[in-house]
Amino acid sequence: MTKEFWFQKNVMVTGGTGLLGAWTVEQLIANGANVTVLLRDIVPTSMFFEKGLDKKVNVARGELEDYFAIERTMNEYEIDTVFHFGAQAIVGTANRSPMGTFKSNVEGTWNLMEAARNSVLVKRIVVASSDKAYGEQEKLPYTEDAPLKGRHPYDVSKSCADLIAQAYFHTYGLPVCVARCGNLYGPGDLNFNRIIPGTIRSILLGERPIIRSDGTYIRDYLYVKDAADAYVTMAENMKRKEIVGEAFNFSTTNKITVLDMVKLILKTMDSKLEPLILNEAKGEIKHQYLSTEKASRMFGWVAKYSLDQGLKETVPWYANYIRKHVG
Repeated sequence: MTKEFWFQKNVMVTGGTGLLGAWTVEQLIANGANVTVLLRDIVPTSMFFEKGLDKKVNVARGELEDYFAIERTMNEYEIDTVFHFGAQAIVGTANRSPMGTFKSNVEGTWNLMEAARNSVLVKRIVVASSDKAYGEQEKLPYTEDAPLKGRHPYDVSKSCADLIAQAYFHTYGLPVCVARCGNLYGPGDLNFNRIIPGTIRSILLGERPIIRSDGTYIRDYLYVKDAADAYVTMAENMKRKEIVGEAFNFSTTNKITVLDMVKLILKTMDSKLEPLILNEAKGEIKHQYLSTEKASRMFGWVAKYSLDQGLKETVPWYANYIRKHVG
């Protein structure tokens, strides 16, 4: 991260209280940026509030579904750079309530793109897509030229948001880049239905960790500090015309089955518990992992954290969180 680049830049972050958002906001603050966070919900136990980041940024209350809230925020805070992380990010929630997910992820994205198009100040927009935007592909690992063909609500919402961002670049020349990450994990993730935080919490509470699938699903995992670095590095490189308008995959290429991931966490935490395999997952892709060759070739990005290193930083954070909030 280049301090000279970010010093005194006016940066807007949607989804700033989430896992990736909070870590990125913290990096931006440390490098002298003036950060404005578009905030819908207050989650007091989130890392964003527990670290006091809300005291170090401008907080603009509003929802992605409200175009005029986004436009007002961009104009009043004279936004130069936008990180669009805000989304409904849970697969199960999307399956239960697709309409809410589509409104947040799809309508929210076109609102943000349109507000940026109508701004004379915004110079770069980094959009958080997902490996889920690809849907299910025969060729693995996924590369950026694979078609976006989500089939289930969450996957479709990310395919749509991704394509909307690209449409604003190709049609209006809006300075957009898209990032497609593997499964993020790390300190601060409070979505305990995800495999890593859910498994760690179960072990800390002395309960058998639950695997909703049959355990053979393959994924890759990206430590949140690497993800924040990826987004910031991509934004810094958007001054190059060959970068703007492109999509980039970010991952550690550490593909692993869900069962093996749970076993690795059990080993890291020195636990003898046995996982409980429910084999009831629906609407999820069986095998999914990414190639990061393009990001490495075009601006030298590589992940710094292995799974072992990431987990060794993550587990103590959850141990402290459980002691503080669960008892």
